[in-house]
Parts: sequence; C-alpha cells; structure tokens
Amino acid sequence: MLDDETPVLDNHLHLDPDAHRGIDAVRDFARVGGTHLLVVNKPSWHLGVEADTGEDFRPVFERTIEIVADASAELPGRAWPVLGVHPGLISRLVDDRGYSPDEAREIMQGGIDVAAEFVERGEALALKSGRPHYDVAEAVWEASNAVMCRAFEHGGDLDCAVQLHTEASEDLTAVAEWAEDRGLPAHKVVKHYAAGRLEGPTPSVMSDKDRLERAAERAVEQNAPFLMETDYVDDPGRPGAVLGPKTVPRRVRWLLENGRDDAVRTAHVETPELVYGIDTEGTLEGATGQ
Repeated sequence: MLDDETPVLDNHLHLDPDAHRGIDAVRDFARVGGTHLLVVNKPSWHLGVEADTGEDFRPVFERTIEIVADASAELPGRAWPVLGVHPGLISRLVDDRGYSPDEAREIMQGGIDVAAEFVERGEALALKSGRPHYDVAEAVWEASNAVMCRAFEHGGDLDCAVQLHTEASEDLTAVAEWAEDRGLPAHKVVKHYAAGRLEGPTPSVMSDKDRLERAAERAVEQNAPFLMETDYVDDPGRPGAVLGPKTVPRRVRWLLENGRDDAVRTAHVETPELVYGIDTEGTLEGATGQ
C-alpha cells in the first residue's frame, strides 16, 4: 500500500451510475491507495440521452454529480465532477441524425453553457470539450473548434479548467492560444489522453510506463506540470478499458520505487493546485482542518 499521506489523483475517468461497476470501481481504486478522482460525465448517448437542445444534457450532468458524491464517500480524499460535451457527439448528430454542422454546433454549445452553470454554482470543478480525434469534413472541424472555444470562454469567465479530448499531438500551442485569447491561461487547458510530452496545454498523461517516464523526465528538466489518468470508461462491453481503476495508484508506487518522488508530487499535489485550485493534501482524511 502507499503511504496514507500520499495523495493519488486519477485526473480523468468515467463511472457508469447504473449499467456497470460504478462505485465498485471507486472501491478498487481506494483499496490500492487511490485518494482523489476527477470524474468526467460519460458521453450523453451512453446514458440514454439523444440531445436536441442544450437543456437535454442537464440530466446527464445531474446524474454524474450524484455518483461523484457517492464516490467521495468511498475515498480518503474526495472526487470532483468534470462536465461537458464529448466532441464525438458532432458525428452522431451530423452523420446519424441529420443535423447540419452549424445545428450540431448550437446543440453542443448549449450543452457547454449548461455545464458552465454547474461550475458557476460550485457543483462541478471543470469543463470538458474538444474536437474529433479522427478525420472529419471541414465544416464539422470548424464547428467543433467553435464548440471548444465556447468552453474556453466559460473557462475564462469562471476561472475554471477545461479538459480536452483531441487528436493525438505533442504540440497544441495554437489551441492553448485560442484559450488565452478568451481569458483562460494555457496551463488551465488540460489535454486528456496525453503522451509524456506536450507543448501548450497541461498534459494529462495516460498511465503507461513509457509515457510516465517521459513526463517525469520533462517535469525535472523543465519544471513542467503534468497529471495522471486512466480514462477508465466503465463500460460493460469493455471491462477494464481504457486502463483499469487500480492503474494510477500502482503507477504511483512504481514511480516512487524508482526514485521519482518529485514527479509524483508534481502530478498529484502541485499540478492539481495549479490547474484546478484543489488541495489534495488538505482534503485527505486526517489532514489539518478536516
């Protein structure tokens, strides 16, 4: 087991409140030393919502907040919700449901607007947006970038981070500049499913050993922030995908065993404070003031 005083944060995973493991996955995470979670709402259609307006996303967000509260009760630290609209929805709207790219953009921006309401009220920590990681028509690409920029606008107004699902890249400086143009600092833009090195946003590194080695080296060489994640999807058809909920605590133990104490502190204490303004040490059971 890890030291009880070591915060261990999985920056991006999903929990299915009804159809799969849900809180059992949280218990697995906690059992091997996990302390804190950022829980991203599952894609709306995975929860049975085929959105036609921004308001249609509201029950998805409300259900996510409920399971995050249940998750917090199982953790020595706590969990926070990250709410938004999965960028892959645009293909579902345009290709499967017959909406134009502009109509799809309006629906998805409406969903981001609703998610921002929860952040403004303090019920969610951050927003989630992005653009497809696969080839799409130019009009769909432009509409997706417009949705992402709406999230940046809210992030700038609310001083909250925005997690991004995008194409694989080690250089997203242009995207970070779009955020900064809208009042959101680049370090508050988080590239989910990142490799070990990234220019522009803060990388949320998939927790395989090769990527973590690169991230740890960059943290030392350049004092570069990073986070760790599994992108666990909690899908009954894909058990364990993408990485299982025990992975981050196990990788933290591996990093510590290999003398990467500074990198662990970067990923689980300093970067969460920098990006989200959260105190992973102070929110642990037994911490001063708890």
